[in-house]
Amino acid sequence: MTTPLRKDAARNWERIVSVARELVDEGTPLQLNDVARRAGLGVGTVYRHFATPEALLETVATPCLEALVAHGRQALTDTDPWRGLTGFLFHTVEAQVTDAALPPVAAAATDAVPRTTELKESLASAGATLLARARDAEVVRPDLAAADLVPLMCGIAHAVSVHGGSPADRVDTAHRYLAALLEGLRTTPPSAGATRSTLSG
Repeated sequence: MTTPLRKDAARNWERIVSVARELVDEGTPLQLNDVARRAGLGVGTVYRHFATPEALLETVATPCLEALVAHGRQALTDTDPWRGLTGFLFHTVEAQVTDAALPPVAAAATDAVPRTTELKESLASAGATLLARARDAEVVRPDLAAADLVPLMCGIAHAVSVHGGSPADRVDTAHRYLAALLEGLRTTPPSAGATRSTLSG
């Protein structure tokens, strides 16, 4: 059981994470000394909470990962295998292009924080189950493997980053790219006049 932080320590933790969030959103690489300076805290205080920049980055990404896990659980309750899978993928790609902390954490081969590993494993499990259901229903190509999902989502996110634009533009571009990808993955084409909303449910 995790021991609750003292009030002053909890305030410092929140301040550190808030400053790190700002730096990540600015596109500035996290350096613990820089975080301490901007937060107005001693370097030792920051290091007591976060031993490495990777641990801090993963903490910044945790709320997004938790939200995606919740979306995955919800998708698993959908009785339509295609809608469940595509809805999950749309949520995932939106997160990839709107939360700058997520792509590097998702792509990292190792994790600094056990909670990160737990969340990534939960996401992978949800994606694999959703894909298996879609394959069993014969609505998705049988040669698509669960291990393909993360590279495909990361590929779309990278393409969107190259495309650029405002946050709203990036989300729209991600939706268009994913919709095009899904057309190629589906075994039976959607009915005439189908839109992204029907693809994603």
